[in-house]
Amino acid sequence: MNDYGSGTQALVLVLFTTLVTLTLLMCVMAGPDRDDLTNFYTGYRSLTPLKNGLAIAGDYISAATVLSTTGIIALAGYDGYVLAVSTALSLVLLMFLLAEPLRNAGSFTMGDVLARTMPGRAVRIASCVVTLSATLPFLVVQLSGAGSLLTFILGMSHESGARTICIVLVGTLMVIYAAIGGMRGTALVQMIKIVLLLGTSLTVAALVLHRFDWSPGGVLRAAERGTGTGPAFLRQGLQLGTSAAQRLDFAGLQITVILGAACLPHITMRLYSARDVPAVRRSMSWAVATVTTFCLLVIVMGTGAAALVGSQSITAADPHGRTSVLMLSRVLGGGAGSAGTTVLYAAVAGTVFITLLSSVAGMTLAAASSLAHDLFAHALRRQRAAPRTEMTVAAWTSVAVGTVAVLLSVLVENWDVGVLTTLAICIGASAVAPALTYSLFWRGFTRTGLLASLYGGTACALVLMVFSKAVSGAPSAVFPHADFGWFPLQSAGLVSVPFGYLAGWLGSLLDHRRRAAESRENRRLYEESEARLLAAAE
Repeated sequence: MNDYGSGTQALVLVLFTTLVTLTLLMCVMAGPDRDDLTNFYTGYRSLTPLKNGLAIAGDYISAATVLSTTGIIALAGYDGYVLAVSTALSLVLLMFLLAEPLRNAGSFTMGDVLARTMPGRAVRIASCVVTLSATLPFLVVQLSGAGSLLTFILGMSHESGARTICIVLVGTLMVIYAAIGGMRGTALVQMIKIVLLLGTSLTVAALVLHRFDWSPGGVLRAAERGTGTGPAFLRQGLQLGTSAAQRLDFAGLQITVILGAACLPHITMRLYSARDVPAVRRSMSWAVATVTTFCLLVIVMGTGAAALVGSQSITAADPHGRTSVLMLSRVLGGGAGSAGTTVLYAAVAGTVFITLLSSVAGMTLAAASSLAHDLFAHALRRQRAAPRTEMTVAAWTSVAVGTVAVLLSVLVENWDVGVLTTLAICIGASAVAPALTYSLFWRGFTRTGLLASLYGGTACALVLMVFSKAVSGAPSAVFPHADFGWFPLQSAGLVSVPFGYLAGWLGSLLDHRRRAAESRENRRLYEESEARLLAAAE
């Protein structure tokens, strides 16, 4: 429990209620008609590039970026800095490589892009499976984090079942946002979230710099003292270690983030709502500028937390530092009980809450859209479903996805589920990125190669993560007292990403050879048949 006064907690509750009421009202007002698929999936592509760019940035910046990255910077310094830069670079890569082709090729979901040149039920089903595999782990992480964070913010005891209540509350709200608001409604929520997040983060970062007379060097020197690590704060190794294998693990994690974070289905889904190619180009420019600015602010806030709060106090509240930005707001506000602390803490807490809520709503919409559009409308009903029926299915699948995510989050609420974030990004880099890259840029890519990259990349990432040091065999693992792992790294991306690309290439190559062999055999049979016919005619 925290030690904030009842006045601060009352202000936080008022702010929470106000934000929820406002965003729900906007979702209802902007929600689609019950029989209009284009409105539900894309919002009629009516958002301006600025608004769509803010929505993309809002979907991209999850609670993990706000809380976990700030915590890693506060505790590990350089390692967190590189992670923040990798997060921004991933969106830059999406802008230059995939954004425009995706807008041209896609309609509503990732399945539309992949089925453009390779239509069929198998492709739609594989797309849906991978979408769920990438979004469900992220949903569980966000909901579990929401439960822990809200109990901390409101000063509740974890043993009283308050965390479970918070998880169910956030899960219920995310289902309502996704089912009622559709693409346009959730976009408005994302815009509110990103504006609040930028404003609050800018205020906190400015207060940090003001404490040190606007000297970044002064902040860094204080952070070195606050963490007790000295110059090591600005060197790689505080998070994962400095051995050769640990450095390799660190490099693999950054490669995975760069290739996979922006390829996740709930991010690429936003590109289909741009009006045209020039609009998606301008939207991505706004999104990249927004995310880059925020990552810079995260670096300042994380370093400020290390300098002003100290690693000992941060780890006492949360071993992973996820509450560091909240603790920083208390120090910057002037201490417990002051008016400055009350206002600043309430603002930061409210922003964190709306960030959690909007993040899970966007992921729920992506999963429900894939289930309704790819699995139901195309794989099961073979495009014969009425628009109203598909809309109804989308609403109910939102409920189903939300229910499953809430149940899983409650079951694992006492575990450290941060590894699921790594798993989701690994799937994005190992399955989604190869499938999209090959299907958009390689004419020789075949259905066999597509299915191999989707299923192979996902399976490889899943198996390696389950048997990695992040799950067992290490003090920071999910099961620290068990050791059933044989994969020596904490991130599977160094192996699963090349495997996903290799599977797609090899599957397509073997498919071409099989087809060539079948063609030669068919030609031989035809020539033999023709010879018999000619002989019979004589």
